[in-house]
Amino acid sequence: MRSKDALGRFGEDLAAARLTAAGMRVVARNWRCPTGEIDIVARDGDCLVICEVKTRRSKRYGTPAEAVGPRKVRRLRELALHWLDEQEIYVPEIRFDVVSIIVPPQGRPVVEHVIGVG
Repeated sequence: MRSKDALGRFGEDLAAARLTAAGMRVVARNWRCPTGEIDIVARDGDCLVICEVKTRRSKRYGTPAEAVGPRKVRRLRELALHWLDEQEIYVPEIRFDVVSIIVPPQGRPVVEHVIGVG
């Protein structure tokens, strides 16, 4: 496994643990369709949460959350519709979150959960 892939997997594991600790239930990870991927799909009560996970080793190019701009949020919205269609379920509310993780060379990872990015 490449170092970048391992870092991403590590970050997704941390994100899933953070969401679970916050009382959410993870219902899917790394869901793929021909047009893209959703990192984590979770339930927060009646709300469906589509979560993008961004993991970096530093803030050299900005925080990981800053990499999720309007274009990425639009893409997540499209993917959420595909996911809902495939699952054949209805949810009263959908929210888009970002879990931003910085894994420094030394010390503990810094995890930030940004709720409602779009």
